[in-house]
Amino acid sequence: MTDTLIAFGFAIFIWWFSTGIVILLNRMSQTAITLSLVISSLLGMGALVGLAHTANQTGVTGAYCAFTCALLAWGWNELSFLTGWITGPQKTAILKSTSGWPRFVASFNAVVWHEIAILIVGLAILVITWNAPNQVGTGTYLVLWIMRTSAKLNLFFGVRNLSEAFLPKHLAYLESFFKRRRMNAFFPFAVASAGACLWLLVDFLNQPMVTPAQGVGTVLVGTMLALAIVEHFMLVLPIDTTALWRWAIQKQQSKKNSAAFETQVPAVLSTHLDSHDKSFQVN
Repeated sequence: MTDTLIAFGFAIFIWWFSTGIVILLNRMSQTAITLSLVISSLLGMGALVGLAHTANQTGVTGAYCAFTCALLAWGWNELSFLTGWITGPQKTAILKSTSGWPRFVASFNAVVWHEIAILIVGLAILVITWNAPNQVGTGTYLVLWIMRTSAKLNLFFGVRNLSEAFLPKHLAYLESFFKRRRMNAFFPFAVASAGACLWLLVDFLNQPMVTPAQGVGTVLVGTMLALAIVEHFMLVLPIDTTALWRWAIQKQQSKKNSAAFETQVPAVLSTHLDSHDKSFQVN
């Protein structure tokens, strides 16, 4: 039970913290963004090496290492997209009147290179861990990949919360591909399918022959799946989806407010002084 609780808490913390770090990094200066991309790329390559190293490890430590390496590899995908480095050829907003197949094509073109990058990294992880006893890293990456694809589809079909606050300024055009509505027909299917997979993981965890390492790995992967399901519900429930990462988002908002203040104050003072000058001239 102790190993289960530790793994559960570790997965929740790393999910919350890593998401906030990615949000924070892509809102910094261009120099900081470039540096973060370099560091993330090095960590991503190191993660692949780490997955190869832990693929044949059957202990608890190996499960944690594989899980962390998969998150580092996924973090590179997220950061490369949110910084605008790897996105797609469509880099402008579409008209609200665009619908049907043209809307889907434009939406796909906005992220196609990113999707290809995710596929390449996923295939690399699959090859590295093929037939190996430690599949925690592969399972973690697949959960993140499938559930993130599901979230993108739900944003395309329409949900209540578009989470546009998470988009940096240079990706603001992506909001035009989203649709705001209470729910869509795909959402129940996505959540029900993910819930069924989560139930299978919980059922496996309760089997008497499960080793401590298998138990920890199942909890780590299952927790990420459960959190992804929670994220899906955050798309349709009337709640503030940015509350958990306010500390990462507020930094950019405070910069915007500061810049606005610095711009508005001189203008106000100039207007005020001009009015005094005119009053003086009249008198």
